[in-house]
Amino acid sequence: MARRNNKQIRKTFLLGTAFALLAPVPANAEGAGEFYEEAEIVVIGAREDLLHIPGSGATIESEDLERSRVFTVNEALRQAAGVFPRDEEGLGLRPNIGIRGLAPTRSSETLLLEDGLPLTYGPYGDNATYSHPPLRRFERIEVLKGASQIRFGPHTVGGVVNYISPDAPTEFGGSLFVAGGDLGYGEIAASLGGEALGVRWLGHASTTQFDGVRDNHDLEFADYSLRAERTLAPGHELVARFAVNRENSQVSYSGLTEAEFAANPFGNPFPNDRFETQRYTGALTHGWEVSPTLSLTTSVYALYFNRDWWRQSSNSAQRPNDASDPACAGMANLSTTCGTEGRLREYNQYGIETRLNWDTRVLGADAEIEAGARWHTERQSRLQINADTPTGRTPGVSVNGGTPENNVRSVDAWSGFVLANLDFGRLQLSPGVRVESIAFERTNRLTGASGSTDLTEIIPGLGLTFELSDDVVIYAGVHRGFSPPRVEDIVTNSGGTVDLGAEESVNWELGLRGEVRPGLHLDVTAFHMDFSNQIVPASVAGGVGATLTSAGETRHTGAEASARLSLRDMGLMQDDDVYLRTALTWVGEAEFTGTRFSNIAGFGAVSVSGNRLPYAPEWLGSLAIGYERGEWLQLEAEVQHTGEMFTDDLNTMAPIANGQRGLIEDATILNLAANLRPGGGDTTFFVTVKNVTDELYIVDRARGILPGAPRLWQAGVSFEF
Repeated sequence: MARRNNKQIRKTFLLGTAFALLAPVPANAEGAGEFYEEAEIVVIGAREDLLHIPGSGATIESEDLERSRVFTVNEALRQAAGVFPRDEEGLGLRPNIGIRGLAPTRSSETLLLEDGLPLTYGPYGDNATYSHPPLRRFERIEVLKGASQIRFGPHTVGGVVNYISPDAPTEFGGSLFVAGGDLGYGEIAASLGGEALGVRWLGHASTTQFDGVRDNHDLEFADYSLRAERTLAPGHELVARFAVNRENSQVSYSGLTEAEFAANPFGNPFPNDRFETQRYTGALTHGWEVSPTLSLTTSVYALYFNRDWWRQSSNSAQRPNDASDPACAGMANLSTTCGTEGRLREYNQYGIETRLNWDTRVLGADAEIEAGARWHTERQSRLQINADTPTGRTPGVSVNGGTPENNVRSVDAWSGFVLANLDFGRLQLSPGVRVESIAFERTNRLTGASGSTDLTEIIPGLGLTFELSDDVVIYAGVHRGFSPPRVEDIVTNSGGTVDLGAEESVNWELGLRGEVRPGLHLDVTAFHMDFSNQIVPASVAGGVGATLTSAGETRHTGAEASARLSLRDMGLMQDDDVYLRTALTWVGEAEFTGTRFSNIAGFGAVSVSGNRLPYAPEWLGSLAIGYERGEWLQLEAEVQHTGEMFTDDLNTMAPIANGQRGLIEDATILNLAANLRPGGGDTTFFVTVKNVTDELYIVDRARGILPGAPRLWQAGVSFEF
């Protein structure tokens, strides 16, 4: 019944949008372009807009993505200072994005948006990214940190990553991208757009396959999207977005033990595991220019996500899943008598939000005021089925068989914010506040137990910029960081509630940004995040699904810097160019500061106060040097460095047998890329080599050892018409 209702809702949403786009335009819409106001939610805007944002941020432009020929979203995000994107399966389908020393696992501490609206399928109740659209669908990426991020929520701790899809064209045209490489990599992406019947539209489709970094990891992913835009009347603009993406992969959840990694670092002993997803998203945004000084942007959005992950092991200490079942008896029987776990998830999400922008005067200053409100609801249906056979899909009768979980978890949230930018000449002040009111509910369908609770948080912030010159500013800010707990961590399976509380911090930053001379852009930031209550897994080595607990007081302090240099823009070269791009992050302090004892089994009496937080490397760096010959040749060499990091609260150095704890050594990766555009035309041939030196390195130990990608090459062609 639920699936039929969801289909009906999606059908109604699509029909309503089609009617709005195709309905006759009123006669007075003629000349609407004179009053045109694009229907969009602005996070940063153009790269030059960063100069006046009261906080740190970065934009990764299409030019940056094409020069480097990035393979995954993780490679792209390494171009932004302060961001730690940790690899997993090799294609960036499940990114792990950490900011300024915060835990990267499943990007749960980072707010992911698409065109300013929620990208993840459970931002309030389970902000874990198990699925991600392909990078090829977007034209640019924005990363926003600092006090101004309180315009978005619910997560305001680390930062916001906003993926921006291209606008629909007014003239007919399109593009084609074809690429291939080793380890079975193949990708085709195409777009087509134009204007018809007063509607500007752009369709995009892509399909990707890859053997994966590890054995028995055949990845298949397809993505289809459509964007439609229409000017309804003078000052009224409508934008609709729809997307469907599906994954059908042979991919495991468990990492390797030390012995397995030594025998074959890219091995995977579980050939029967499967990961299948279906994801449908839609959004309708209306922009209304009420007057030259007042505009209103209203969006409705919906998402449906279905995920089935069938696996014979959930971590490297579980060999295999049902070892206690005598019928299995060990790893040798994985493909015969050993069973499998089915972690089946279904998410539904709907929301409506409106944002008002008003240019006025306040306290004798020119003021830009942005205010907004949002209603958001999400529902998780979570089912675990343990089958008796390797490819079983129904509950079994073995010791660990049956249906150990059947949950419904719901969240209803109201939020609102107001942020004012007050212009006092060279000084701009930006005070603001956000309010989040969240209701959690959980029902155990196996026992009938149900529980609920709620919380309301006020999230203030203050930012400022001071112009040293027309091109250089000092910026500073302070704001309250907030992340809500997951439903499962605040409401128990028996219907009780846990006094877990929200994740709270006070975040400070001070920086300098601008074009210090023609052709040289710098951005340097010092930051300090003081947590009164940081939420961490009860057992860091217990994997992604571990129950969370309050870690109490923690502190993050460090600095980040980025630079862009062009000899052509500096006037030292004419047609040709040598350019440099760099992003450097130093997290000098990321540690437990309050009274804290280890959550590792058997070490509960050991104090970890003063220890470094897990998965918080002290150093991160990205440096690219490139050469452009006119408009027809681009060559780039890029070095990406990740410092060493601990993987548990004990700061264990020596690896343990199951591979889940132990120091992860630092890694430095060299990537090369070349683009050839004959005659400077619309066709580009490219080739890239990733990890040129074929360095063997570890990226994660949470569920056992996961290796980084070996040396990979890709080549292809892109064509625009």
